[in-house]
Amino acid sequence: MAYKKKPLNPRTLEPSEPVFSKLLTPAFSEPNITVGIMDHQAEVAGFFEGPYDVEGVGSLSGRFTAKVKAGIIVFSDAHNIEITRSSMIRCRARPGSVFHMANVTIGIDFHWERREEQVFQGNLILRHRKDGTIAVINEINLEDYLKSVISSEMNSNAPKELLKAHAILSRSWLMAALHRKKTSNLKQEKLGKITEDEVIRWYDREDHDLYDVCADDHCQRYQGITRIVSGQADEAVRETHGIVITSGDTVCDARYSKACGGLTENFETAWEDEHIPYLTNISDSPVQHRPISNEEEAGQWIFSEPVAYCNTKDEDVLKRILPDFDRETQNFFRWEVEYTRKELQGILRGKSGFDLGTLRAIIPLQRGPSGRISRLRLVGSKKSIIVGKELEIRRWLSKSHLYSSAFVVEAHHDERGEITRFVFHGAGWGHGVGLCQIGAAVMASKGFMAEEILGHYFPGTEIHKLY
Repeated sequence: MAYKKKPLNPRTLEPSEPVFSKLLTPAFSEPNITVGIMDHQAEVAGFFEGPYDVEGVGSLSGRFTAKVKAGIIVFSDAHNIEITRSSMIRCRARPGSVFHMANVTIGIDFHWERREEQVFQGNLILRHRKDGTIAVINEINLEDYLKSVISSEMNSNAPKELLKAHAILSRSWLMAALHRKKTSNLKQEKLGKITEDEVIRWYDREDHDLYDVCADDHCQRYQGITRIVSGQADEAVRETHGIVITSGDTVCDARYSKACGGLTENFETAWEDEHIPYLTNISDSPVQHRPISNEEEAGQWIFSEPVAYCNTKDEDVLKRILPDFDRETQNFFRWEVEYTRKELQGILRGKSGFDLGTLRAIIPLQRGPSGRISRLRLVGSKKSIIVGKELEIRRWLSKSHLYSSAFVVEAHHDERGEITRFVFHGAGWGHGVGLCQIGAAVMASKGFMAEEILGHYFPGTEIHKLY
């Protein structure tokens, strides 16, 4: 059955009962997808829990390793006996079987990066890359993939309506990504422009050449069945089976980030210069906040504590909605980072590849309505350069990433007037486009339905059953 949203009262956003529309004829069938769970690996190790059929060989269970030798993948068993060698090795799961992979990196390049063993349903595919490394790929049906995604992105004990909303938006994001991959010829290196004086770059999914999506924050967090610890995630996916967010006759590219900081951001601040009506600025609040339009307003906003759904310090709420590693991130609504001038110069040199000399100024040139900077000028004694967009700015100004690009910079000087340190005062965690995960979780805890949560963050959209 397809859902049809009931319009919300824009002033109160009071919860209401869901409204259902008539049955729609399914236009699609549920697809299988391929997820890159590890990539560019010289060697990998894992464990088949239950029998797997290794293509061209037969049944195998227990430990295995794979490494590249002489331009080919060599696949061996627990006794280091070679089972097969090929440029692609496909291992099909029998009913009830799962596979473990050791040393899977999560949060790649972010401040929560770590390695862990993870467990996966579905098939395992190993593919050889031209650079002499291995891509580890999980082939799985879309609905099983979603159970993992919503349990990896949020705590699977979170409010049921949040998990349902996340299942719908994650399904929508994926369907839009699959369509985009089929119709786009772009490569990651073409996403932006690079000159001697300006580096404008954004990151999307077109560089995933051997699989549909990756398993990390670059796409959607997918950590197999490692984090499915309750039946709620399974129920949320089952109860929303095939349901997506639509705009007109198009499945929405439903983006999301961890915490918007009180105002969500426009799509074009983080990615292409394209205005997408349902990925536009809204107040993450029961009251309206004015969009930011200049530097003075940016400073006032960032130094304020506005009413917002994602402005919560309730430890019980955060423990219920966030995975354990996300709870390590403190003060995400308003945050502060400090560097000595020399420390920041070293970070910039390492991240950008440019030696700017003595850093003299950090100047925002363009902001979106949430305060996130999309173009930033860095002025040095040897060189000045403009950097954008949102994620590239965050990468250049941190050993990992700044929480967001919604910041103002305070320069401190010594008695001679020379800059000694820079203090970044910021708002939010992530790009801020689309759904605010912590805000949505708080909405769900206040009694809002999944349809209302999605209607709040994706204005003008509808909810329909795709298959």
